[in-house]
Amino acid sequence: MQHFKSISEMARANGMAPPEHPLIGLVRIQENMVINHPEYTSDCYMIGLKRVKAGFMIYGRTKLDHEKGSMVFLKPRQVIEMRNLEFEEDGYILFFHEDFLNGHSLHQEIQKYSFFDYEANEALHLAPKEEKIIWNIFNAIEMEYNNNEDEFSREIILASINSMLKLAERFYKRQFINRKQLSGKTVTEFNRVLLKYIKDGSLDKGLPSVAYLADQLHISRRYLTDLLKIETGRTAQDLIHLALINEAKNRLTANDKAVSEIAYALGFENMSYFSRLFKRETGMSPKSYKTQYIS
Repeated sequence: MQHFKSISEMARANGMAPPEHPLIGLVRIQENMVINHPEYTSDCYMIGLKRVKAGFMIYGRTKLDHEKGSMVFLKPRQVIEMRNLEFEEDGYILFFHEDFLNGHSLHQEIQKYSFFDYEANEALHLAPKEEKIIWNIFNAIEMEYNNNEDEFSREIILASINSMLKLAERFYKRQFINRKQLSGKTVTEFNRVLLKYIKDGSLDKGLPSVAYLADQLHISRRYLTDLLKIETGRTAQDLIHLALINEAKNRLTANDKAVSEIAYALGFENMSYFSRLFKRETGMSPKSYKTQYIS
């Protein structure tokens, strides 16, 4: 698998013109353009806006959703593959090397945007007004990119990228809300898979993880957590803990087993961790809860 350490390397490998700046590159996607590229990784972030007509793009483990107005976000060292990717209308791809962020607040802030960890089928689908806003930002970046570079260029481009990311976060929240029926089904399926794990003896393997549940639902861990946060106000990990404590409460009142036995049976290897979690959710220790019920 090829790894590109610079945007110039990527440009040469794809037969594109060299970038105007060593740490940032822009590609205008033309209608009916076809892109093929075997698996590769790079040291660059990528933000793309495109309307796919045929073919597909893969990163992570899934194919790009062909729904119109798709916006995708990739971070350094993700595996990317493009096969006969044909575009319906104009689009763009913005590349910027991770070093372009050095010494800027965005170097830290960009880590908080979970959509860089979403899979391709979890792309952001823009409404027409949203797409127009994003295009305006891209056009501003392109204008600055093509100007003669001065001491203001980098700050202006980074400010525009920052605005684009903040808007993407807002638009993703809108997407979760607008797809409420689909989101609701995901929450229901999450609870079903989680309860099945607890009830069918899988706890012998250890506590259920967010990664395991996301894999069962065929979505990424970050997307699942964000969706659940919007729908329920709790993260995936919060909901796992809540389900385990509810099961613990049931077992504490349904049999005479010791608290430690119940904790280990639920997959907790650390008794103090179980006790802290139980008290956080119920306001009392497992032992006090059991004693109170018996009394």
